[in-house]
Amino acid sequence: MSFLGLISFPDFNIHSTPLLLLVFQGLIFVGLLLWRYAMKRNLSDLFLGLILLIVCYEQICYTVGFMGWYDTFRNTKINYWLIPMGTAIAPLIYFYVKSITISSFVFKRRDMWHFAIPIALVIYRTSIYTYDALQTGFNDTQNGYLKIHLDEPYILPGLGFVAFVVTLLYLAFTFQLFYHYRKKINEFFSNTYKLELRWILSFLIAFTILFLYSTGQDIIANVYTDLSYTQRYWLNILMALVVLYVGIRGYFTDTAKLKKLEFSFTPHPITVPEHNEVSEISEEDVATVRQFMETEKPYLDPELNLITLSRKLQMSRSQLSEIINDGFGKNFNDFVNSYRVDAVKKMLGEGKQKQLSLLGIAYECGFNSKATFNRVFKKLATISPTEFLKSI
Repeated sequence: MSFLGLISFPDFNIHSTPLLLLVFQGLIFVGLLLWRYAMKRNLSDLFLGLILLIVCYEQICYTVGFMGWYDTFRNTKINYWLIPMGTAIAPLIYFYVKSITISSFVFKRRDMWHFAIPIALVIYRTSIYTYDALQTGFNDTQNGYLKIHLDEPYILPGLGFVAFVVTLLYLAFTFQLFYHYRKKINEFFSNTYKLELRWILSFLIAFTILFLYSTGQDIIANVYTDLSYTQRYWLNILMALVVLYVGIRGYFTDTAKLKKLEFSFTPHPITVPEHNEVSEISEEDVATVRQFMETEKPYLDPELNLITLSRKLQMSRSQLSEIINDGFGKNFNDFVNSYRVDAVKKMLGEGKQKQLSLLGIAYECGFNSKATFNRVFKKLATISPTEFLKSI
């Protein structure tokens, strides 16, 4: 290879430089997450680190392309290792959320079946590379016989459809897992871990946007017009930005507290009795819970949950859940926070804002954050805390 050919790589241009910087920063967070996994053994760190590593790997292949690798090294074999790994990222996303939201989760050997397609794909690409490498003239060309006559015309188009179906299914399962978990938190806990839950939702939305953008790009390329390498750049820059965002938020958001939450039974669902239907909840049970809340004020404890309240009332968790949901027509979260909102209103009515800030009063009444206080107050009182304060 001539010296003149060598000096054309690397080419730091308007396409390659932003990708290079973003991918490098993404790899830093991959290293941080995998290092933390090695130290603390949190499976969520491992899954998130592997997700970012796979996306970064795919971006590295595109980055070196924009830097002139393919033009300089015409017989490069990198196409064999441009392996579409959407079928690996999708189950990793599912297991990442599962490892955060299920306290008893353990990755078992049978879970490896979720990765059967990407493992088979790696074995397949290695096999065709080995076969082509044994053919005469392989070193003088970029792609060998099987890569040209089997992989590109048949395997890659079929794999694109399989990856679409797999990703769609896993994203659907993961969203279902998340919303079910969030609903259970409202049934068990009086403060809803808004920051951590918002991170999980943002994480899922980020990869859903990537999935939709990639699908739209594939439809345009296969149905309407072929897209050039440069036209596909914007998907790659979006992927790199998502890696950086997910790396930063994922590393610095403490999701360990969610894994510590335990749900030992299924809460009784909220039901509205029919006109002639007699509720199984007695008025005495409802009155007992109401009196305890008003006299003992357990809602002042920001860590109050269904388990601790049931112990205080000497009831079973399922019994208390049924009383709250059927007797009061609310989930546990709204039930407890309604008392907190009333307590805030009472303190404001007594002029306590002269000694304490509005946030200080919220903390005194059992709220654990400004964001939660503002959201809950507006939801239950229909106006913001500031508007309520002005009204009195």
